[in-house]
Amino acid sequence: MSAPLFIPDDFQIPEGLTTDRLRLRPLTIHDLEADYEAVMSSIDHLRRSRPFGPDHEWPTSDLSRDQNLIDLGWHQKEFQNRTSFAYTVMDPDDRICLGCVYIYPSDRPSHDAIVILWVRGSEVESGLDEHLLETVRDWIDEEWPFKHPGYPGRTVSWEAWRNLPT
Repeated sequence: MSAPLFIPDDFQIPEGLTTDRLRLRPLTIHDLEADYEAVMSSIDHLRRSRPFGPDHEWPTSDLSRDQNLIDLGWHQKEFQNRTSFAYTVMDPDDRICLGCVYIYPSDRPSHDAIVILWVRGSEVESGLDEHLLETVRDWIDEEWPFKHPGYPGRTVSWEAWRNLPT
């Protein structure tokens, strides 16, 4: 028996969304320079906030452009294969990377997707993190086929998430 599909074959993947503060669109290898600059300028913030969980070491200070390009290519291929979805968060003019949003299948039966997001350190005090979370939650509820998306580290602590049955 094969694993259930993450999303239905006939589901039209959203191209993104735009608010007065940001533009969300699929992350590709063409975002290398803007993404790399956002990550490298935010290492301390990302290491403190641990958007991927308390045990996740990304990003490391020795992350190279080549390694970041490989990561972006991986995200782009998974998007094409419809196995996960990475979106870059850009400023409204599409010049500055402000962060990223990732939508993955959940390994918790109580949730059908896991949503991870981060904003660059320089945008935290502006309230962009809260704006992005609220915007993405509405977008997921309105545009995606998920019934029970999870937002570990956001709406549920990582500890509580890890304690959910698998």
